[in-house]
Amino acid sequence: MSSVNDNYDNYHKSKPAYIVYFYAHMKFTFPRKEKLKSKKLIERLFTEGKSVSNYPIKLIYLKTALPFDVPIQTGVTVPKKNFKSAVKRNRIKRLMRESYRLNKALVFNNSKGTFAFLFLYLGKEMPDYSLVEQNLKAALHKFKKKIDDE
Repeated sequence: MSSVNDNYDNYHKSKPAYIVYFYAHMKFTFPRKEKLKSKKLIERLFTEGKSVSNYPIKLIYLKTALPFDVPIQTGVTVPKKNFKSAVKRNRIKRLMRESYRLNKALVFNNSKGTFAFLFLYLGKEMPDYSLVEQNLKAALHKFKKKIDDE
């Protein structure tokens, strides 16, 4: 029977040291100042923003100055057209926020500049958490690659 420390050591031996160090010092929180609330900025995202997509999640982003000292402000949305029930829309938004909270380290300290993000759920059926997390991670990787290429 292996102990918890053995499992921890085996997991982290397979990861590069800089990733382990980074995750050890990253807070997995989603504070208020990281939430996208500005209506003007959201409108600018839709008019001027660029996007990457990994169905059923689409990430619209815009490089912009932010009012707080955070590198990224993020919002999530689910169209009422696809999900009439507010309960279902709110459930999907909670899943997307949780997935972003746990995976924001992929882009949070690795991007140069400040960005506004808006995640849209484009699917027509209720997802489970694993589907949302997998597609959100893929969208973040596509964003990171696109920014690195520019």
